[in-house]
Amino acid sequence: MKQKNFETILYSTAGVLAMFVVLLAFYVVTSAVKARVDLTADKVYTLSPGTKKILSKLDTPVTIRFYSTQSDNNPQLVPLKAYGQRIDDLLSEYKQASHGKVKVEKYDPTPDSDAEDQAHLNGIDGQPTSPMGGDKFYMGLAVSMLDEKVAIPWLSPDREKLLEYDITRAIARVVNPKPATIGVMSALPVFGNQMPAQLARRMNRQNQDPYTFISELKKDFTVKEVPMTADKIDEDLNVLVVVHPRDITESTQYAIDQFVLRGGHLLAFVDPHAYFDQKQDQMSQVIGESSGQSSLDKLLKSWGLEMDINKVAADMTFGETRGQAMPTVLMLSKSAINQEDTATSQADSVVLAFSGAFTGKPADGLKETVLLQTSPRSQLVDGVMSSIGGQQIMKDFKDSSVNYALAVRLTGKFKTAFPAGKPKKADAKDDKDKPADTEKGLTEATKEGAVILVADSDMLNDQVCVQVQDIMGYKLVQPKNGNLALVQNFVENLAGDSDLISMRSRASVTRPFTRLQDMEAQANQKWQTKLKELETQKQETERKISELQQKKEGAQQKFILSPEQQKELENFRKANVEFSKQLKQLRKDLRRDTDTLQFRTKMVNIFAMPVAVAFAGIALALVKRKKTAAK
Repeated sequence: MKQKNFETILYSTAGVLAMFVVLLAFYVVTSAVKARVDLTADKVYTLSPGTKKILSKLDTPVTIRFYSTQSDNNPQLVPLKAYGQRIDDLLSEYKQASHGKVKVEKYDPTPDSDAEDQAHLNGIDGQPTSPMGGDKFYMGLAVSMLDEKVAIPWLSPDREKLLEYDITRAIARVVNPKPATIGVMSALPVFGNQMPAQLARRMNRQNQDPYTFISELKKDFTVKEVPMTADKIDEDLNVLVVVHPRDITESTQYAIDQFVLRGGHLLAFVDPHAYFDQKQDQMSQVIGESSGQSSLDKLLKSWGLEMDINKVAADMTFGETRGQAMPTVLMLSKSAINQEDTATSQADSVVLAFSGAFTGKPADGLKETVLLQTSPRSQLVDGVMSSIGGQQIMKDFKDSSVNYALAVRLTGKFKTAFPAGKPKKADAKDDKDKPADTEKGLTEATKEGAVILVADSDMLNDQVCVQVQDIMGYKLVQPKNGNLALVQNFVENLAGDSDLISMRSRASVTRPFTRLQDMEAQANQKWQTKLKELETQKQETERKISELQQKKEGAQQKFILSPEQQKELENFRKANVEFSKQLKQLRKDLRRDTDTLQFRTKMVNIFAMPVAVAFAGIALALVKRKKTAAK
């Protein structure tokens, strides 16, 4: 018996040792091969293809110095420290995907430390941990390659969806530090209108400053003016911005066509009704034609899109329908803005005035991404009535149940809109003896390009997008909405590395409890309804009291409440008390439902897995017992 027990123990020990040796050998063999699997629903720990392409082109090491405060034990900083850990995890992905070309250095800049001094030298700013000042919390990074350096002073959690885009863009900037050259072509005076004061007085005209968006672009890019009559676009331009190309010729459209085909990026603001066009033809309005129209008809057609220059988008959700009704002035919120695209994900308010809409299907080889769109409660209306018949538009309005595209991005390999070659200029005289223009140009792009189209140009006008104040001779410019930032994002998106354009915003790791948010939204809606009823009743009470007051005779009687007035006031007080009770009960119900849902969720998270394992164990034991009994 003892011999049998000894053999059992010996065999068991040998089996355990053998298993240990096997596992150790498996670890040694597999440690050389690194493989990671991202099982999250939105692949939040996986770099996008655009980032991987940029990293694959690195031929010189890039150093990322990440400054994140981790030693501060302030409980209020726990969410920020957790976000810092997520940034650290993402940087590890960069390091691995670059195959050694990206080096990551991590620092904890404690107060009065060498790391804090180094952070300041690298342009990293700390944020105070309390309103009274004191120690600062650091969370920024500096990307450097040789003598080039780009700093992101503060990695805000509000930009978590753009975290990968911001880091990759910084890497692309140190690789190609030369600022991009932007060309601007417009039929509007976007560059201003400056002339000598004496000449301005003689012509009875005032000097006009450049549009604010031009001034802002000049801070980050080299900006050049391109004439509307250009028949060739300079090859040194990275991005061409076309604003309201009124009366554009086929020759100029051909120049733009060739610019896109040879790899240039285009941002075009076309408009069926440019309200701020300085050359509106009043006679055209009299005879029923819409003024201030612009389009790139030849190019749009070849790209598979259309924009009816006689139609303007009206929207009962985003249009101005109160007071002086103007449903064709669209104030877009987040639900109308593409939150998944890097160029628009941070925009929360965009104003478009008398915007057109893009329809059609992109041509073969092109991919369309809708950046701005109307709600389904929209309709295309006559452009002539768009700015003068708001009430009539609302009266005749019929939902189309269509989300009309107001701004789109086209990417892919573009084909020419002029397969027959360069068109003749409009003023060219026919000459039978002169051979036709044989310039064929490019017929198809050799690499993927990008074009962003916006069906409105008024959004760039200072009266729409900014508020300018003159304080002590200095002009203070404040944005009214997100228009200015959106245009800058568009240009920056197109001016960067081509692989940046295809990048999408990342999914957030922090996921809100949407069920609770829906419950709170429903409770707020009920509260707003009750509040509106009480406000209506209050106005009705005041109206009745005023009517009874006017019926009184004598000055002194005016200051004495009649029994009818006292009754109306008493009814209103009772309604107010009843409303307060209902509001309190609504809040109690909301707290009860919220607490119940949170309790159930905790119980499921705490006990679900142990219970599942227990049941699995019991089921396995029963199956094993059944097999043993069968033997």
